[in-house]
Amino acid sequence: MYIETRDGYGLLELNRPPVNALDFAAVQSLLTAFSQYEQDQPLIVTGKGRVFCAGVDTVAYGAYSAEERRGFFRAITEMTDALYSLRVPVVAAINGHALGGGLVLAMCTDHRIVAEGMHRFGLTEALAGVPFPEGPLEIVKQEIPAPLLRNMTLSSQIVTPKTLIEHAVFDEVASDDQLLPLAIKRARALAEQPAFSAVKAQIRGPLLGFDKTKRIG
Repeated sequence: MYIETRDGYGLLELNRPPVNALDFAAVQSLLTAFSQYEQDQPLIVTGKGRVFCAGVDTVAYGAYSAEERRGFFRAITEMTDALYSLRVPVVAAINGHALGGGLVLAMCTDHRIVAEGMHRFGLTEALAGVPFPEGPLEIVKQEIPAPLLRNMTLSSQIVTPKTLIEHAVFDEVASDDQLLPLAIKRARALAEQPAFSAVKAQIRGPLLGFDKTKRIG
């Protein structure tokens, strides 16, 4: 997976059929894409097909050794941190279901637009048998209100776009054909603010917990 440079913005399309689940190679690919994104243009993250991202590939995870799992978790933390700390505006165009790490990816963005439809969202790590890596855990604690987070994590509750809109986890809804155009519009509007990067550094910096001056601010 890579970031395509378009007219005034970058676009990363999660593309690992059939459900864009994340194995070690996919996470490393995303880490490279985010950590090497040095453009001043805003970034849009979306999914290929009818699913945004189904989270960790549990079949692949089940085949990893204990050492490989530790490395996988480290890579996930580095990847989500690289996205969360980008200094440019990042908008999620959430085209379908997002579970576990897929929803965490959306939480790493600055503005979240979800496509209309009966899509499913959850943080089902407890049910899937895959605990949270350190980085994603801190991000969801920051981005999702505590009562909702408790139900989504400890009970593996699946929620609707309506619930996430009501709790200000997602920002707005768009039809399928307007999802990307609206994401582009919102990304450009965020980028027009002269102090966007500085304020983002003030908000995100303390959560990162270590020196990220090369990535944000």
